[in-house]
Amino acid sequence: MKKSYYLFSLIAIFVFIAVSCESTAVEESTLELIQSKKENDLSKECVTIQSGEIKYLGGHYLAGESLTTGFDIYGYNYQAHLFKGLYANLYIGKAGYPPYQGDDEAYLIENPSIIDNEYIMEYYWPYRNDEVNMTWNDAWLSNKDCNGDGMLDEPAYNEVIGTGGWENFHSKGSYETENGEICKWVQHYKIIAVPADANLIDNYWYDSNGNEIGEDFWGQWAIIQKVFNDPCGEEKNGVQYLSPFRVGFGNR
Repeated sequence: MKKSYYLFSLIAIFVFIAVSCESTAVEESTLELIQSKKENDLSKECVTIQSGEIKYLGGHYLAGESLTTGFDIYGYNYQAHLFKGLYANLYIGKAGYPPYQGDDEAYLIENPSIIDNEYIMEYYWPYRNDEVNMTWNDAWLSNKDCNGDGMLDEPAYNEVIGTGGWENFHSKGSYETENGEICKWVQHYKIIAVPADANLIDNYWYDSNGNEIGEDFWGQWAIIQKVFNDPCGEEKNGVQYLSPFRVGFGNR
């Protein structure tokens, strides 16, 4: 929305009251101009988390409460673009459930309906105890509301391409082998939004010059680095994929 400024001119009709009318008109015009500019500027200011006006949406377990600048009970720090917590808590809050603390039995007794949530049970519950450390930039998920919809700004699911968004995803966990050995694993992903001129060929994204950007992720993102280490596993440890063109988040 472009800024618009209006100049109001008042012309005195009668000479004998010209001076007084002109003075009054200038004062009123100036006040109107200042007020108009102030309202216009306010309408364009981004709403911050500090204002308390950005709240968790309906359906969220914390619906109606204001976002804060620190970590919430799930592990999200929206101000700092950071998540640090259990994998289950990446999503279950949005689905209306309290945070998972690591006690399966107690959690399922208190929240039995979660078992009927196929999405959570398939994509989050199996990895619920994995520890996640995730960071992102404004283009992935902003810490402001600049479009006035009451939510943190983020691109629509089908409008990610060309935004410059990125996410850095670290996770780790452990499991017990058949021999009773406890094995610890770690993994790391770097994910970017592909540029507007990118082309998807055989599950890999390429730029307009034919440079390989990365492995496709959800149809609009590219994995530019993938590292996995599991000393007990059969997979090769170390770098699983590294973009030959870009390994950092900045444009090249």
